Amino acid sequence: MKKFAFIAAMLMACSVYAKDLRVLVVDTQKQMHCQNCENKIKKNIRFEKGVKAIETSVPKQTVTITYDADKGSKESIVKALGDLGYQVKVVGEKKVEQKKAKK
Repeated sequence: MKKFAFIAAMLMACSVYAKDLRVLVVDTQKQMHCQNCENKIKKNIRFEKGVKAIETSVPKQTVTITYDADKGSKESIVKALGDLGYQVKVVGEKKVEQKKAKK
């Protein structure tokens, strides 16, 4: 629970500065087997430009990545996953609607 709260807090803090925040969901094509796989993805993709948060699910074989499209791209993230040895299929991508700051 603490980990989730930390990720949520970081996402909210980062979203204040990100103008074009997006969520990318990819399917790892049944290649993510264990906690080591999840850690490998989180450790290496974290360094891609614009990545703000990463969530993985071994049972669902999905990786959900929140990133700033002004600093990174869907293509660079998919390429980075491929460089780690994963065949991925983009399942979805959506823009995160951000609340306007009150004046």
